[in-house]
Amino acid sequence: MNTLSYKTVSANKATVNKEWVLVDADGQTLGRLASKVAKLIRGKYKPNYTPHVDCGDNVVIINAEKINLTGNKWADKSYIRHTGYPGGQRSLTATEMFEKDPTRLIEKAVKGMLPKNKLGSALYRNLYVYAGTEHGQEAQKPKTINLNDLK
Repeated sequence: MNTLSYKTVSANKATVNKEWVLVDADGQTLGRLASKVAKLIRGKYKPNYTPHVDCGDNVVIINAEKINLTGNKWADKSYIRHTGYPGGQRSLTATEMFEKDPTRLIEKAVKGMLPKNKLGSALYRNLYVYAGTEHGQEAQKPKTINLNDLK
């Protein structure tokens, strides 16, 4: 048996094939949507997945204003930030953040599921979230994907 034929193929920036994917957030639960989108952006659904390379797809999410949160999370879930000054802790509930900008809920959820390093910052730039059905990526001809078919 020729053992030289069993080489592990590691993807790099030149050999990766990135695609454009369109995801409809209408009626989806926030956390479940975010975890699947983070996996798509990371490239974990591809057979040539490599942990240290950006081998995932570019994901366009539409209908961000039709997202669901289960239980009392609209009132109870809080998003905390700090201004940097003493006593500068500020918080918003999910409802308040949704009223300001519905896309920020999805963006924060997905960003929290990506790596906290330079690769995670680069991967986050592959996410495009829009509140309505119109998006600015028609020229890339994104392939529509059903998240319920993914594991």
